[in-house]
Amino acid sequence: MRVIIPEVVCRDVASGRKSLLRLRGQGPSALSMPGPRGDAGSMNEIRTVELPEQHTAVLRDKVATDELPAFFARAFSATAAVLGQQGQVPAGPPFGLYHGMPTSVVDVEAGFPVATPVAPDGEVVPGTLPAGQAVEAVHVGPYDTMGETYSQVEQWMVGQRLVPGPVVWESYLSDPEREPDPATWRTVIHWSVA
Repeated sequence: MRVIIPEVVCRDVASGRKSLLRLRGQGPSALSMPGPRGDAGSMNEIRTVELPEQHTAVLRDKVATDELPAFFARAFSATAAVLGQQGQVPAGPPFGLYHGMPTSVVDVEAGFPVATPVAPDGEVVPGTLPAGQAVEAVHVGPYDTMGETYSQVEQWMVGQRLVPGPVVWESYLSDPEREPDPATWRTVIHWSVA
């Protein structure tokens, strides 16, 4: 099995997380949701969803924000290799899951959803995407503008009187190697509800 995760994905995901660090610390400034932002990125409707638990194969670590690109590259490569060795295939797109409020160090895991749990192998371990209520939004555009979408999601949650939970994850639907125009990239964001 061969999974290609170009370096641009890892680099841009990291810069999007840096934007989130700034925006999440500021809190919402208004309750109305801004519209699409053209070249800066846009998103579809924000909504609440009830999600089932999903098995995953992941690498988890506490990583400095400037080391996220290398971590994502290592995590996607290692989990893809273990899945191939264990005769499994991803049950969905690659994802990054963040535990707690990011600071200069991020508690992060990255890998792929799977149909059945994987056997631990080196750094790759079985995990889960959590069951329960979450807020979902689809970010359309470059990864480095995801901070804006996170800000909009946070504002929407305040307006709906929802308490943000401690877990956020991003599923990367687009492969920049196949879709070179960043304006078309799609990322599903899930933010758990406490």
